[in-house]
Amino acid sequence: MGAICIWIDGYQPPDAGYRLNNGHFCFTGDSMRILTRWGRVAVAVLFAASAHAQTTVSTPQQQSVSYGGKTYKTVVIGGKRWMAENLNYQTSSGSWCYDNDNSNCDKYGRLYDWETAMTVCPAGFHLPSRQEWNNLVAAAGGDRKAGKKLKAKSSWNKKGNGMDDYGFSALPGGRRYSDGSFNYAGNLGFWWTATEYDSGSAYLRGMGYDGDYVGKDDFDKSIGYSVRCVED
Repeated sequence: MGAICIWIDGYQPPDAGYRLNNGHFCFTGDSMRILTRWGRVAVAVLFAASAHAQTTVSTPQQQSVSYGGKTYKTVVIGGKRWMAENLNYQTSSGSWCYDNDNSNCDKYGRLYDWETAMTVCPAGFHLPSRQEWNNLVAAAGGDRKAGKKLKAKSSWNKKGNGMDDYGFSALPGGRRYSDGSFNYAGNLGFWWTATEYDSGSAYLRGMGYDGDYVGKDDFDKSIGYSVRCVED
């Protein structure tokens, strides 16, 4: 038989038999309506389940992976395990801290040209393809809404923070041009995909402070963008 549990902070139930621990209640049955009034608060729950049904509330499944002396959180979204932080692995060439300031690497991760991004993920992980990014965005609500759900709750300028519903914590690392100039940190975040557009450019995904969208485009492989790795 299915079961549902609810929690009301500080509520004292009229029947102690329903109480599990400090306001936690569990009920079973095919169809139930529970109406509880506490002061001006009213909670109504309708639960209908078959003999084998079960209702659960999920939170992001977080583990971690160690790489280059740093431990990265990971999170499962759409059935794939993603790093929940921008990669910050220093390479001999092809990667930079925003404005060449090491504190920005600590905050946003490093920026990588595409050739470096293709080889920089740790063993067991890889730079995600365009399709893998598409699947991630679809699992988080689609191109128009996923940005709000994937962006971190802090570090975005102009009140552009997200809800971080999945623990992905997307950050606005900006970009680095081949002439050595930088822009958009705090405002925009861009992430390379492993999929080439042509011999000189590759696809990426992007998010901004000014909307809930996740953009898509292709840019020159020499530009430095952020990297998220996904499990093989």
